[in-house]
Amino acid sequence: MTRSEPDSCPGVLRLHEAADGPLARIRVPGGRLNPEQLQTLAEAARDLGDGRIELTSRGNVQLRRMRDAAALEQRLTAAGLLPSATHERVRNIIASPLSGRVGGIADVHGLVPPLDAGLRGAPRLADLPGRVLFTLDDGRGDVSGLGGDIGVHGVDGEVFALLLGGADSGLRVPADAAVQLMLTAAHEFLDLREGRWRVHEIEDGPRRLADRLLLAHPGLDTTATRVETTAPQDIPIGWLTQGDDLVTLGAGVRLGSLEARVAEFVAAIERPIYLTPWRSLIITDLEEWAAEQVVRVLAPLGLIFDANSPWLQVSACAGQPGCAKSLTDVRADLAEAVETARVLPPSTPAFPRDSLLPEEVVASGRQHWSGCSRHCGRPRGPVTDVTATPTGYRIDPPES
Repeated sequence: MTRSEPDSCPGVLRLHEAADGPLARIRVPGGRLNPEQLQTLAEAARDLGDGRIELTSRGNVQLRRMRDAAALEQRLTAAGLLPSATHERVRNIIASPLSGRVGGIADVHGLVPPLDAGLRGAPRLADLPGRVLFTLDDGRGDVSGLGGDIGVHGVDGEVFALLLGGADSGLRVPADAAVQLMLTAAHEFLDLREGRWRVHEIEDGPRRLADRLLLAHPGLDTTATRVETTAPQDIPIGWLTQGDDLVTLGAGVRLGSLEARVAEFVAAIERPIYLTPWRSLIITDLEEWAAEQVVRVLAPLGLIFDANSPWLQVSACAGQPGCAKSLTDVRADLAEAVETARVLPPSTPAFPRDSLLPEEVVASGRQHWSGCSRHCGRPRGPVTDVTATPTGYRIDPPES
């Protein structure tokens, strides 16, 4: 069956008309921002929007209630955040945030610029759906389980596994040929897609795509030993010592909503920043004394450096007033639940499925709150769903 509806993924040049006003989505390949770019985003959120930067599950950002689309385009272009008008919505690239600094088999951050340039340099790839996701995993398994369409996963320092539709294809590629093979896979996907948005939506899509790549590159190595791709349960938070003895700080952001004022403080640190697919920040290359000062300043402003914080166990859709389909202000209800200690740690005994009022909600483990049954923004892996209904909230524990 061929899909006929247009690709409605928002960008900068085509805003989404949300219930609370125009929404812009800005692609940040590999999640990497320099301080000047983060400052630009903070100023745009404050001057043109609602004063917040929303972090997405693809390491991108959204700005809500945009009042001047032309001014936003001008600012982002000047900051290098909008290098292509034709390809802006296809630059969805997630890379292992700690790669090259803490752990991992291969440094994948060096693959981001050529992959991004290759996407932008091929006119035909502008036709990729805005939902297509590229993943670069350095072997630790942190992003391969996020359901990407085309990805690579380090198996040693010189060889990558090719992932298609979120699973290992069995194809192996040398590190210096990985980007080109991913770009070839993107072209082949366009030949196969027949109106579908994602590789896994094509009937037997990953296998058919792998077969086409083998025909185009008969010298590719193959293996029967497959890389397991599961969603990570822990995200990097707090003090992390780099291989060069400098410090990386992992900072959680409540519900992925970063106040512009706090973002300006982060930009003022003048170190590379990575946005993660877990809606958190990675602040890198700090001296120990500087890292201590950063925590002292930013923790009182709301950034989370405690891996045991209950805020790291919860996520939510936009809810009201941003979404017209939502039955309630989900984020306000969730904040009340967290602040009154009604979101309990994973050791809490199981609870029955029921329809409950927000003040009665008690849940265990990771949970995602949704304003309707669509469950937008739900993370992958075992998650308790807390779903708004006309009479309250329904709680659905993870399927066993």
